[in-house]
Amino acid sequence: MKRYQVVLSKTAEKDLYNLPSKVIAKIIPVLKSLEENPRPHGCKKLKGYANLWRIRIGDYRAIYSVDDVILLVDIRDVGNRKDIYQ
Repeated sequence: MKRYQVVLSKTAEKDLYNLPSKVIAKIIPVLKSLEENPRPHGCKKLKGYANLWRIRIGDYRAIYSVDDVILLVDIRDVGNRKDIYQ
């Protein structure tokens, strides 16, 4: 089975660690699960972008791209759903 490498952009890393620790504890396992399946049930492709996906984690969202050639999941942004799309 293919395993993808999950990497966080500097922006996503900063945004993630500015969240409350309880929220971080919920988000990290979901991001790690993208190693096994980068397009899990419930993820959505963002309209207007060639290769951006969104995964819902409670009231929070992670925006990421998937490169199937080099098996890479690039987390671009993590944040509250009311702020993430701005």
